Amino acid sequence: MDIFSLAPQFGSLIWTLVAFVVALSVIVAIHEYGHYIVGRWCGIQADVFSLGFGPVLFSRHDKRGTRWQVAALPFGGYVKFAGDADAASGKDEVAIAALAEDPDKLRHTMHGAPLWARTLTVAAGPVFNFVLSILIFAGIALVSGTPREPLTVGELHDMPLVPQGLMTGDVIAGINGEPIPATSDREAYRAFLTDLPDARVLEYDVLRGDQRLTVEGPNLLPPLVGQVVPQSAAYEAGLRPGDVIVEVDGTPIHAFDQLKDRVEASGGATLELSVWRKGQTLPFTLTPRSTDEPQADGSFANNLRIGIVSDMAFRPATETPGMGEALVGGARNMWRIIEGSFAGLKQMIIGNISTCNLSGPVGIAQTSGAMASQGATSFINFIAVLSTAVGMLNLFPIPALDGGHLVFYAYEAVARKPPSDAALRVLMSIGIALVLTLMVFALYNDVFCP
Repeated sequence: MDIFSLAPQFGSLIWTLVAFVVALSVIVAIHEYGHYIVGRWCGIQADVFSLGFGPVLFSRHDKRGTRWQVAALPFGGYVKFAGDADAASGKDEVAIAALAEDPDKLRHTMHGAPLWARTLTVAAGPVFNFVLSILIFAGIALVSGTPREPLTVGELHDMPLVPQGLMTGDVIAGINGEPIPATSDREAYRAFLTDLPDARVLEYDVLRGDQRLTVEGPNLLPPLVGQVVPQSAAYEAGLRPGDVIVEVDGTPIHAFDQLKDRVEASGGATLELSVWRKGQTLPFTLTPRSTDEPQADGSFANNLRIGIVSDMAFRPATETPGMGEALVGGARNMWRIIEGSFAGLKQMIIGNISTCNLSGPVGIAQTSGAMASQGATSFINFIAVLSTAVGMLNLFPIPALDGGHLVFYAYEAVARKPPSDAALRVLMSIGIALVLTLMVFALYNDVFCP
């Protein structure tokens, strides 16, 4: 049994907080460890490695003189390097002045290290977040596998009121007399799926051992819930993965496209759903919500959605990819997240989509709990997505973020001298104000956006 499926028994609020703290702690720990270990490799002494802020709950010193600690507020963390002017001790300038008389000791501070060492140390935090994402995506592919070519029946899903002539191990050669393209040919495969009829029963041409057979089975893309989107109408109504929607407002449906068409045609009116769940038919009432969805060309389209991701009538058989293939796939997944995030940010700035798409800590916490309640794989995948987002955000050229420091270092490389202390103080104040403004705006969205 997946222990994550027991989440509702512990109370949704407690589970949400636990999931949020776990996800954030993993991401922060990896981010700060990137700063720490690269700084150490570059000869910069780390005085403190802290997971969390506020009162220290636990701490110990290692043989290199670094204090490792866990603090009471688990909503971030930091590494304080020797001579780090960003640490809030208020004593660094005095310490640096004293160290200036000892060049060897000064070299092991953040202030006195060479430009290349400071640059690598600062950049390492976001880079480690990206590496974490790639490794998680690759690990999921290695554990779960990738769909076998040609398309082969793996686990059969329970489906109501349809003949099930398919068997585990059947190789799908065609459907309703049309040969099925390779899943690797994405455009042809997508077009094939789009052209499938919305019938309750389809005829499958299958290879079963040495035999070629034609058998009846459910629609390849039935109104089967594969995943429930957090904070959506479906999530709040109580739909679960594995549910099959059999009627919308009393009208039977057999294909996911039929469900999609009825949601889009609703005009935002409340829908009455009949849902088959493990042999029982249950009523659900929900109202579709306006949703901004990314398109292939980088634009966004606004559509009515209830917040479910479809699933096939069967789980495809899989095969274990090679390590290289898994890592390449992980990198591609990470890059898609970055591209989608920048596309969404651009559309928000020019006013094409709502700024409510920007979530704050409350929204992220709710999503953490929702993904954890859908299973360990969903939760771990969410950590990878969030880690990419954290790494990307930290590279924004805003003073007080890692990206802002890298901009300062780029200026120093060109001008052959760092920005003046007065300029740094002003820029850092502006950066902190921008970050706080963004946090308040995101929190406002969490509270007031529908």
